[in-house]
Amino acid sequence: MSAKGSGRQAEEIRHRSDLNVEWEADWIWRSRRVRVNDFAYFRKEILAKGKVASARLFYSAHNVAKVYLNGVKLGGYVSPAPTNPLKRKAYMAYDVSALLTEGSNCITADAHYLGGSGQNYYNALPGLRLQLHVVYEDGSETVVKSDSSWQVLKEMPHAVGTPYQQNRRVSAIEDYDARKLDPNWRLAGWRKNGATTRAKLAKIGRKDWPMSVQRIPEGAIEEVIACAKLPQPAVNDESRERPQVFDTGRIVSGWPRISLKGIAGAKIRLRMSEDLDENGRVKHNVTNEHSDYYYDEYTMRGDEVETWQPDFSFKAFRYVEVTGYPEEIEPNNGGVSVCLAYTNMNYAGSFNCSDPHLNALYDACIRTQKNNTLGQTVDCPHREQAQYTADTDLQAESLLYNFDAIDVLEKTLGDFTDAQMADGTFPFVAPINYEHADFNLQIPEWDLHYATLMWKVYEASGSVSVLETHYETARRMADYFIGILDPVSGMVPLDKGWNISDWPYPSVEHKGQFLTVQQVKFVLALRAVSQAAGLIGRAEEGEKYQAYAERLSVRIVEQLYDAEKKRFRDSSESEATHQGVNAIALYAELVPAEDREEVIAYVAGKAWECRTVLSLPLLRMLFENDREAEAFALLDRREYPGWGYMIEQGAKTMWEGWEDIESHSHAWNGYPARLLQEYVVGIRSEAPGFSKAVIRPYMPESLSFAEAEVWTPLGTIYAGWERLADGAGIRIRARIPAGMEARVSLKLAGRTMERNLITGDNEIIEIIESAT
Repeated sequence: MSAKGSGRQAEEIRHRSDLNVEWEADWIWRSRRVRVNDFAYFRKEILAKGKVASARLFYSAHNVAKVYLNGVKLGGYVSPAPTNPLKRKAYMAYDVSALLTEGSNCITADAHYLGGSGQNYYNALPGLRLQLHVVYEDGSETVVKSDSSWQVLKEMPHAVGTPYQQNRRVSAIEDYDARKLDPNWRLAGWRKNGATTRAKLAKIGRKDWPMSVQRIPEGAIEEVIACAKLPQPAVNDESRERPQVFDTGRIVSGWPRISLKGIAGAKIRLRMSEDLDENGRVKHNVTNEHSDYYYDEYTMRGDEVETWQPDFSFKAFRYVEVTGYPEEIEPNNGGVSVCLAYTNMNYAGSFNCSDPHLNALYDACIRTQKNNTLGQTVDCPHREQAQYTADTDLQAESLLYNFDAIDVLEKTLGDFTDAQMADGTFPFVAPINYEHADFNLQIPEWDLHYATLMWKVYEASGSVSVLETHYETARRMADYFIGILDPVSGMVPLDKGWNISDWPYPSVEHKGQFLTVQQVKFVLALRAVSQAAGLIGRAEEGEKYQAYAERLSVRIVEQLYDAEKKRFRDSSESEATHQGVNAIALYAELVPAEDREEVIAYVAGKAWECRTVLSLPLLRMLFENDREAEAFALLDRREYPGWGYMIEQGAKTMWEGWEDIESHSHAWNGYPARLLQEYVVGIRSEAPGFSKAVIRPYMPESLSFAEAEVWTPLGTIYAGWERLADGAGIRIRARIPAGMEARVSLKLAGRTMERNLITGDNEIIEIIESAT
């Protein structure tokens, strides 16, 4: 709980050249001992000796910290974002000119160190680092730096060494005793004999960690959701827990918040889950994994009203169970609410059509994307909270069409660069405590997604600097796989780690040493590396990788394509011909030209057997090869399997797979939002950075209209179509940002209408085209 501020706020500042700070401050902590799930509460009073012209505050922590100036919290949540600090430690930057006053001021910082070798961060060492740069109106300057003169609170409100909440140790129980923090702690003039000691220099040297300003936005609260109270759960008569259960209505990422009458010494437990048990109580689980520790606790001081939220980390849940509060909590009065929070990317996209089911599908995809950007792109926001290359590659589809997400996706690329091993391969996630036995895992096919993700971010941004920054990592990865090519077959054999063609619970058959999907993905990766090399002035290398891609393509067809059946086999010793295996081969244009139409017909006519990973190339291949009806039928499908089945079951976020058994907010299943915008409304990029665009809609008979907005570096592009009354024709509406060339390409009654669009000052362009 923080003291009341002045109402003025600090401005987060990013992307400015003057943020490259010369760090002089020490890393400090409360002791030299390294403890898991440790906290430290710091304080420093400073004297501003004149009128302040400008003031900038910089801080970093490992793992995270909340910083206050004169009782006002700076910035957002869960900062800084996780990185490998040995390669790159992020720091935050704020303009605090409006908060710093002439005379006495007070800086406080609450810092949390995880340790414990969890899945989505790097252990390293605990520490806080802070610098305040002040310029006075008379031109003089001063710098305040963290050092051993800072005060540290001896008895902290946060308990140290609490259990981890998930099996993968990505967050810890917050056990907070409000009686142990004086409300005036954050304000200048506070004094309490014996309550503090001097900070210790941390075990991190000033030059040990390369410092880099955080480019991605911080976590932010988008919405505070009032929870509905559920009926009293059935409990044993001897139980004194008095459980009170609240429902958010959907799975959210963030944290619960209580605002209740204070009862001194009352210890309130907030347990969270996606599920309820048979008695109406919150289950002891984190999705499909058991956990007795997915809760936080708050001991009340006894104020008239006490407000608290456990926001050192994100959680994901639908239900909150309150135990330990002796009074009835009235429903919908703000006593228990939930803060929906995510990395504060600008959300600029939209989709709307005449079918409420498809609108609900789009909304569920977007909610899922927001739930899964927790300082980095993650696969799920509760159980794992980890960055995977393949997951992010799939997640990028809808992120890049709906959010200003370039920096967030470049962070993923940068984190894998930092994690890249000497041989060019990657751990299965990054950042990661890879040396821990639980996480010492690799997924070879996932490595290949680094190159395609890099290329995807380049195409969306139009910035060659993306390629210049990440090419070397992609090249080293490609060289590893070139180096293990089998000398006889010329293909990539099964390699270290876990080999995956599709997921989750795939039906692709893995027999033999050579998986068809892995070979195809390597061709796609080689092409991306080749194209990137050409664009950054390394043409000779580009030609080399293109030659590798062409040779591998030939070997794949020679050895994995059944020319008699006109099908690709799943693997080198399999006779199975999976729909997804052939779909990705078609998408990569590896099917012999004379057989292409027959293979397309086979894939389009086969019962849907792809899972999440291979359903994306399946749908893209169908939409782009005059099989729009079959592709749309899969998007629009309401029965199992498929995304629509989830919506029919009442889901408001996307599941991990088709089955209702694991994560119910899984980012990689969010790409239908992009496909609705890109193919049904028809907004498509035709050049990097969306400098050229085409509006080429697919207009199924089941829809009377559809419209969408799409984020681009040039601004939002809007398009929509609707059927006119009595079959009179089609109205196309569009708004094209300045600097973009755009055209409409419309199929009607066996003919194609093409028309260039002229950009205006956000004006809507209307085209009415006869249906005959």
